[in-house]
Formats: sequence, structure tokens, C-alpha cells
Amino acid sequence: MSIPRPIVITGSIAIDRIMSFPGSFAEHIQPDNLDSLSVSIFLESLTDSYGGVAANIAYNLALLEEEAYLVGSVGKDAVAYMERLARQGVNISHIYESDLPTASFNVITDADQNQVGGFYPGAMFDSGSLRLEHWYEKNPLVVIAPHDPKAMRAQIEECTAHRLSLCYDIGQQVSNAPAEDLEAGVRAAEILIVNEYEMAILSKKIGLSRKEIDAQIPVVVTTLGSDGSVISGNKVKGNIEIGIAEPRLVADPTGAGDAYRAGFMYGYARGWPLRSCAQLGAVCASVAVETLGTQTHTYDKQGILERYQTAFGEKPPLS
Repeated sequence: MSIPRPIVITGSIAIDRIMSFPGSFAEHIQPDNLDSLSVSIFLESLTDSYGGVAANIAYNLALLEEEAYLVGSVGKDAVAYMERLARQGVNISHIYESDLPTASFNVITDADQNQVGGFYPGAMFDSGSLRLEHWYEKNPLVVIAPHDPKAMRAQIEECTAHRLSLCYDIGQQVSNAPAEDLEAGVRAAEILIVNEYEMAILSKKIGLSRKEIDAQIPVVVTTLGSDGSVISGNKVKGNIEIGIAEPRLVADPTGAGDAYRAGFMYGYARGWPLRSCAQLGAVCASVAVETLGTQTHTYDKQGILERYQTAFGEKPPLS
């Protein structure tokens, strides 16, 4: 087994507000009157929690006993948050402290697991000066998770110029990033991770079919929610289909995708087979959905490996 590569995660760091609606959005939204939409619903619960895609990925990697390097910008209101991540095992030495408030994602989830959210960028838009030069000679795996589109483009160019392995995790910024930025990300990516919806938008904006995107990128991971995930790409012989690891209960899907990414990157940095990487991702995701919030679940590495064997009927590669 190869020596693990450093995992560097750039992206959003946020203090989230997660709300739960016991009904269905479909019962309150009239499709024929969307031009004058006005909806008010009673919420069952409201929780402020630590989040942000990059921080969520780093948190889950720390649970796997991997010291991930978190690169991002926060406000002074995040001191306790950063101290907590550091105690967990995340390397926060490359965090920039902005005068702006920390970014915040506000999301409502209904009983059908549909979500409506709004994101306030705050300090995230003060991350343009963050660079990756510390890792130029260290063969890192760089994860560019969604944050300020301008900063994402600069980091894509930095990875290209210095031949850094890039995992392009465009996420919900696929709707906001210019087409030329998305094209640059696709050209530079060693790994692309998207869900079905994001893939459809990406394909439309850059004018390439799914098949053409697969032809450009070595590894493409498409997450399918409760249907698992599919791995394709020009280095993959035939699509690899991965099922889910059944959770013990479903409390909140928020953050499951970030947990999946952490498990996948943990395996990929160690040279695991792609199927094993995705299966570990599925196990991490299954634990994440069992609690409300994105960094409220806990697990130990041994427990995850045991759940892996139970879910997929085989032992994971030695780590």
C-alpha cells in the first residue's frame, strides 16, 4: 500500500442554520402561481450548527484519523469553531481570518427530504489571496469544494500550473460559475465529483455530453442519493456502480455528500481501488444521515471499517 498523500481541502466554511419542516413543500407551493410565490410554514426544529463543504469533508477525514489541511476564510465569530476542528484533528494552520462574518447556509428540509436553502457568503468572498504553494512539492490531492467562484478559478489555475492532482467538487456553484471556469475545471480535474443535477447543469453550460465529459476526466464520480453512486471516466473500464450502506435511521441528509467525499478521498489518497473508495464513502455517508447537522455525528475508524464489511460483505483494503 502506498504512503498516503496529503489531502488539501479548499472551500466553504460556514456556521449553518438547519431547519426541519414536518410537512411537504409540494402541499404549499402552487405551480401555477410561481410568479407571485409567498409561502410561510411552521418549522418543527431549528439548529445552528458548524458546517461548510470543505470543513465538513475535513471533519469526516479527521474521524477517519486523517489530518486534512483545511484552506479557507472565516470571520472572528468562528474562533470556537476552528478550535473545535483543531481538537478533532483538522489542520487549520492555513485558515485566513476575515473582518467579515463567517459564511452561513440556511436550509429547510421537508418530510420528503426535499430542501430549500440560502447561502450568505460573508468571509468566503475574502479568500482570494489563499494559495497552495505550501504543497507544490508534496504531491497533494487538492479538493476544490464550492466557495467563491473567483477563488475557485484561481485555485484551478494554480493546480494546472503546478501539476497538482485536482478533485473538482463544483457542487452548487455550478449554477454560478461562468462556463469558461467550469471548462477550466473539467480540463484540470483528475477527479470530478457531482450529483445528477449538477452533472446536468455542467453538461449544458459547457456544451459537452456526459459521455464527452467522461472522455476528458480520468475519474468521474456521480452521487445518486439513495441509489448510491456511479464511477466512470477515461481511466475506468465500464461504469462502476456502488450501492448505499443502509443507515440505521435517516435523521437529516444534510452533509451526507460531504461525508461520502471524505471516505472516497481517504481511500484514493492511499491508492485503493475505486470501488473500495466509493464503498467507504457510502459507509461514511450512512453515518452522517443518522444525526441532525453536518458535524454532529461521530465514529471511530475501527467502527467504520466494521460497518464497511457488514454493508459490502468484504474487508476494506488495509489502511
